[in-house]
Amino acid sequence: MIIVWAAVFALMLILELATSGLATIWFCAGSLVALLLAVLKVDIIWQVAAFAVVSVLLMIFTRPIVKKLRGGKDYSPTNSDRAVGRRTVVLEKIDSLAGTGSVKIDGIVWSARSSDGHDVPAGTEVIITGIEGVKAVVEEAGESVAETAAAVEGGEGTPA
Repeated sequence: MIIVWAAVFALMLILELATSGLATIWFCAGSLVALLLAVLKVDIIWQVAAFAVVSVLLMIFTRPIVKKLRGGKDYSPTNSDRAVGRRTVVLEKIDSLAGTGSVKIDGIVWSARSSDGHDVPAGTEVIITGIEGVKAVVEEAGESVAETAAAVEGGEGTPA
């Protein structure tokens, strides 16, 4: 049984390393306890019982702690997360009071709001700081695109 418990431990560890969240770490611990019992020549019934009890107890008592440390919710990245940190241009004025505004991300128009609650005029270059539901959260990147284009056309060179 030593080989079986070592194989279970190795499989659970490989699965844990292959996943983004804690999925099988509890079973790694349970299989280590069962492996120790196998080395001590404890009956197979006790090995299996120890594996099950240790795995379940660790899952019950440590999962809420891990969940709290990870921000209180399970998080799975989505395709929209790759937009965070990118620059885009405001298509429709972001009006915090009216709850309107839009930006284009990867050819798709998104509703938008500013991260600080201020209005942002159309044509302003912004940086996407987050995605909340179906809204892009943005903050001004500095100069508006119109000012940037005017500066380049006016011979001022490429603005910083």
